[in-house]
Parts: sequence; structure tokens; C-alpha cells
Amino acid sequence: MRFSLVLIDDEESIREGIRLALDAEYDIRAFAAAEDALEAVRTDPPDLILLDIGLPGMNGIEALRRIRQTHPEQLVIMITAYEDVNTVIAAMKLGAHDYVVKPILMDGLEITIQNALESVRLRKEVRLLQERYLQENLPCFVAESDRIQGVMEFISRVAMSPDTPILILGETGTGKELIAGAIHYRSPNFKGPFVTVNCAAIPKDLIESELFGYEKGAFSGAGPTGKRGLIEEADHGTLFLDEVGDLSAQAQAKLLRFLESGEFYRVGSTARRTIRTRIVSATNRNLSRMMEEGTFRRDLFFRLGVITVDVPSLSERKEDIIPLANTFLVMFGRKFGKTFTAISPEAGEALKAHAFTGNVRELRNLIERGVLIGSGPELTVEDLGIGKDSPRNEEAHAAAPDRPVIPPEGVDFDELEKDFERRYIEEALRMAGGNESGAARLLRMNHHTFRYRKKKVEG
Repeated sequence: MRFSLVLIDDEESIREGIRLALDAEYDIRAFAAAEDALEAVRTDPPDLILLDIGLPGMNGIEALRRIRQTHPEQLVIMITAYEDVNTVIAAMKLGAHDYVVKPILMDGLEITIQNALESVRLRKEVRLLQERYLQENLPCFVAESDRIQGVMEFISRVAMSPDTPILILGETGTGKELIAGAIHYRSPNFKGPFVTVNCAAIPKDLIESELFGYEKGAFSGAGPTGKRGLIEEADHGTLFLDEVGDLSAQAQAKLLRFLESGEFYRVGSTARRTIRTRIVSATNRNLSRMMEEGTFRRDLFFRLGVITVDVPSLSERKEDIIPLANTFLVMFGRKFGKTFTAISPEAGEALKAHAFTGNVRELRNLIERGVLIGSGPELTVEDLGIGKDSPRNEEAHAAAPDRPVIPPEGVDFDELEKDFERRYIEEALRMAGGNESGAARLLRMNHHTFRYRKKKVEG
């Protein structure tokens, strides 16, 4: 990794000496005056600035002040002709990373630069990891529409605080969990754990012990050694509470106490514990109505929603339907080892006309199904199974109303069966508001069987 340096010093001998000593290892731009250097830094900020304090015209202290105004994280090492303590202190208060004293000893300067750039190297590595994660895990946020671009720009700003609570609001299938992941991986908590919990999927009498943990013998059925809660698991990271509107009144009270103080107690314990984590929560329920009905605490709502993110439905970002579909086409083509070059014009029109009540999740499932059963090279209306009023579809259904479509090369039946089961489980959960017991009843199976099959298709 090669770093860039800007050197600002009015002494030509200093500039040339540093350039000769460091040019082989760093990309160096040298300036004799701060006024010329500031414009270069503004348009193309370097990894590190070496800045002389005693410059003619604008001095180094004023130059440092202006650099910090436009680039708060810019790394700056001050150069001074003598160890003027007051001037050096002023520079450090303005955010200078370090300083060196003239006459400059090159060995000492190189060590100072290397130490300073270590933090830049780590920051660049983290940024690369974050970008890689976001590219690989956020296909639902192809951002051609103004609405979703605004959301992504907003979360990029609010993510920088490591502990400010964020509440994500949006319909089922809009990608609220992906937004929570994007917040985590853009935040200073990036290297910490990202822990998710679906509050609707945990029985109300167990949610408190799941969140906060419990001590040995705290209740009937408690484990013999106690258990860390999910809040502890998310220490120095992010805890994502999906369907937060399903929390019991008791769990809401304990969560509020934790948000206000950072302190909590395990169930059955009198020992106070303190950790640092960011709480990101989400719901598709109307919390305002729940507050009026008294089923959701108003004070908790305001603590969870210090920052609120509204995720638009797919019907509010229709210009993203085809770009999203193309993204999923490539993704599932790779997954199933198939080559699809495009979405046919008829299929594109059918997608744009379709009412995506299941939002991006429904679009994703449609494209997955189409790629799985289609033969390519174009994805057709028949592959998608929508646009039933198209002549080709009517003809196909009239000819064989009860026959499945099997392409000449055959299908992966196990994958088809898994896809079928996953879609019904997701739809049952949607209809049951995320409640597993309710979803199991809709599919006429017991809760344990439902959880087993849900875990199988998710794995």
C-alpha cells in the first residue's frame, strides 16, 4: 500500500532533502506556501501532510485550522524550527497528530511518519472490508431512484455515531435488516458483532431472558450455568431488534432502562452489568397507534427513534424494479450455474406492471424462481409466472393447465422443493406478522416442525 504526502515548507533545502529521502516510498507533492497547498489538499487530500509552522504569509497554525475545517480527519505532522512549546500545544489542540523539530533527522522523521500512517493503513483496510461487505450483501439497494439514494446517503451519515439508537420503519420485504447491516458495517462498530433477533419469533415469556440473559436457577427450565443475553453478545457492536413492536411490557421497561443508562441485570441476578452497544430496531407495525392503545411505551419509542429511517416500498421506487431484477438475475444465474443475458421486453413490462405487495423480497423470489426453471438466454414472462394476461402465457396455460414447466435440460428438484417450502414459510410469517406460532397454524403444522423446516430452508 503506497501512501501520498503533501509537504509544505518555505525552505527549498528542506523540501528537496525530504523528497530525496522519501520519494522512493511515498508519492510526494511539495509546496513553498500554504495558500498554494490548501487548494491542492482540498481537491485531492493526501494520506499525510507535513506542515511547517513558521511559513511566510499564512502561517502553519492558520493553515492547520483551515485544513481541519474542510477535512476533519486529515493527518497532519507539524514542523517547527525550534521547540516553541506554546505553538506546538496550539497545533496539537487544533488536531495535529505529531510534530518534528528542525534540523530534521531523517531517521526520526521516517519513524514518525510510519507511526502516523499506521492509523491510515488500518482505516483504509476497514474501509475496503466495509465496501466489500456492502457490495456483496446489499443488492436490494440498487440506488437509481432518488428515494433510495436519499436513504443510503442518510444512513452513511448517521452510522458514524457508534451508539446512537436508530429506528427503521418500512413495510415487510423492503430490506430493513439489510439497512441495519449497512448501518453496522458503515459504523465505528464495524469490527464488533452484528447480532440480530426477531422479537416476534421468541415467545413473550422468554424474550426478557433472551435479551438480557439469566443466572443459574433463575426460573424453571433455566440452564445449569446461566446464559449471556443477546445484548451482552453485541458488546462493542450492534444489536438489531427486528419487529420491536412485539416486545412485552416488561421487556420494554428493561430495554428503556438499558438505553438510558447502558446498565442491565440478568434475570435472577442483582449484579449490575454495563456494556456499550448500538441498538438498531425495526418494525412494520404502526407504533403511533400502539402508543395510543397503550401497548407500546411512548418514552421507549423516543429513545429507540433518536434517528428514524423510513425505507420506501418498491411501489415508491418503481424505477429500481428493472435494475434490481437485473442484479438478482446475475446473482441467481451464478447460484444455479446458468447464463441469462437479459430480461425479455415482455417480462420487463410485466415486472413494471406487477403490484409488489411483498416488496423487494417478492421481486427477489420471482427472479430466483424464473432463473431456476427458465432455460435462457432471456428471462421470459413464462419463467416469472406473472403477466397472466399475455397471449403467450394464456396459450401455455390453456394447453397444459395442470402441468409443471420443465425445461429440456431438466431442473434441480431438491432446490425447487426448497424454494417452494421457503416461499410458503415466508408468506405464512408475513401473514402472521412474524409470529412463528401463527405461521405454523396457517401451514397446519406444529410449532416445533415449523421451526425445524424454517431453519432447514434458511440454512
